[in-house]
Amino acid sequence: MTLVESVLAAAKARGATLVTAESCTAGMIAAALTGPAGASAVFDSGFVTYSNAAKVRMLGVADDTLARDGAVSEAVAHEMAEGARMRSGATHAISVTGIAGPGGSEHKPEGRVCFGLSTAQGTRTETVEFGPLGRAAVRAATRDHALRLLADALA
Repeated sequence: MTLVESVLAAAKARGATLVTAESCTAGMIAAALTGPAGASAVFDSGFVTYSNAAKVRMLGVADDTLARDGAVSEAVAHEMAEGARMRSGATHAISVTGIAGPGGSEHKPEGRVCFGLSTAQGTRTETVEFGPLGRAAVRAATRDHALRLLADALA
């Protein structure tokens, strides 16, 4: 059984529903989750909020948070996950915001991705430094890490 199939089976067994809020992956997590047949039993929706304006408009991320912490921050990942869960009504929300590359800066290097996971029990965040693997590899690693976070939350 693949990781995606495990996530979907665990969600179905628990009566959970899933929503994604994606920036740097632009829908890759949602696409992975909806690849297998039967995903509609647990997958509610996916938000692709690539711009800051979309994060504010679609997910309710605060302008102040973006100004203070920047888009690539655990604070924004937290608000993205909570906003997606509240707006969709899903039980589990995963969010990602990061710098896939090329580029980055000394303070926010290429390969840094912030994750948020929101459930009724609360919202937690983490940052992973994938490093300058190249844009496609950072995005794929981000997708896979997000799926592992969901799998662990549903275990």
